[in-house]
Amino acid sequence: MMLINRRKLLKTTALGTTSLAMMPSFNHLGASSNASSNDVPHRFVFIRKSNGNLTSQFGLPSFSNEELKLHEEKEAFELDLTKHELPDWLNGLKDYKDDMTILHGISMAVSGGGHYSYSGCMGAYKAGRDILSNIKWATVDFELAKLFPSPFGHVEISLAVPHGRDYRTGIVSGYSAPAAKQRNYCYADPMTAYQELFKSVINTSEAESDQALLDYLQEQEKRRLSGLDGEEREKISNQVKSLQSISERNSKVSSLGTKIKQCLPEIDPIHANGGANATLPQKHGAFTDIIVGALAAGLTNVVTYTIDDLGTDITSLPENKTKTSIHQIGHGGQISDAAEMRNAIKTHHVRQVLTMVTKLKAIPEGDGTMFDNTTIIYMPETGAGHHGPDTEAPMVLLTGKNSKLNLAGRYIRLPFHGTQGHKTLSNWYTTLLNAYGNPIKHYGDLDLTMQRKRLDQVGSIDRFLA
Repeated sequence: MMLINRRKLLKTTALGTTSLAMMPSFNHLGASSNASSNDVPHRFVFIRKSNGNLTSQFGLPSFSNEELKLHEEKEAFELDLTKHELPDWLNGLKDYKDDMTILHGISMAVSGGGHYSYSGCMGAYKAGRDILSNIKWATVDFELAKLFPSPFGHVEISLAVPHGRDYRTGIVSGYSAPAAKQRNYCYADPMTAYQELFKSVINTSEAESDQALLDYLQEQEKRRLSGLDGEEREKISNQVKSLQSISERNSKVSSLGTKIKQCLPEIDPIHANGGANATLPQKHGAFTDIIVGALAAGLTNVVTYTIDDLGTDITSLPENKTKTSIHQIGHGGQISDAAEMRNAIKTHHVRQVLTMVTKLKAIPEGDGTMFDNTTIIYMPETGAGHHGPDTEAPMVLLTGKNSKLNLAGRYIRLPFHGTQGHKTLSNWYTTLLNAYGNPIKHYGDLDLTMQRKRLDQVGSIDRFLA
């Protein structure tokens, strides 16, 4: 992972020593020409968690004997979620069962299990390692952002700390991708996200300085185009376009000044300078407030949030009596309370989802609230457990009343991997894209097991479309 200094990045382009294509991409920052004509955009929040979601922890305590048997044998069935109790870790959302879906049976074999999926779980392909050549195409969050343009397009934030390092801070390389062989940038700590997203109202002098620098760099790069041809001209031309996109974004952000001030979150000073003394719950809470603020202000309509990974420090969680790690919890046998700690971690995550839903439901929009036009997806990065299995990936959805998906208020288990009617992560993302305006026939890779068995796996999950 590389740490990116924003001003150094911009200056680098003027020197001509590094192509923007080899760094976290800024090409997506301008509005798409394929914009939706809807007056009110739909918003998406993808929450990525590590270590998988154990299917056993997604069963409902009020299952009948027959339903429990179907669940344990991974047989397809569906029931009314509002008539059932939720697992303890999910009970914080009990008042929102009408808006909730517990979705079983989607497989992630197309992106693979293991420690990390990198860009794979958002792109429905195997990334393998964190290298540019393994990024096959734009991840689904970027594709959705094209349908609902905003000044920042797509925003990625992350508490991921690969390989057990200390918390990352600043602007770092992310896991989402705007295009093939292009890595996104993301905000690694709450204060950086706050200062960058809301800079136009909290630090106007720096915003003006950055714009002046951008104007200068654009002019310098345009001059360099004279006399160039071939690959070199294309490279410099792309850099000019990237700089222009940032300038256009800044202009759009400036026009939202009043709204941004109204939606400005309050950030505890403990998060200053990377927030070395902030606990994990405090980091979670600050990021949640920033996400809601950015959505409400109109800065973005799509957020991808890596809420933890195997290296994230969880020693500050009050339930963590043995001071174990997420990695140790994944291996289970290394500690006696692995299952309890899994539940505790998800409980903390659900508190953040509850905060998001509650705050969005309190913001008027049209004839309802912002939540009516929002989809929140809490999903595992690698499947149903540590190192997989990737044959299923239980997830939780919260969708508002204007959703174009027809699945709220239900507990749904789809046919298991490699059987007739099974649906993959690629099918799921195709469904999201089809529902919101992209008629793509199929998004993502094909599943090899499904191919070998000659089972149909192309297209959307039509019964989920409203």
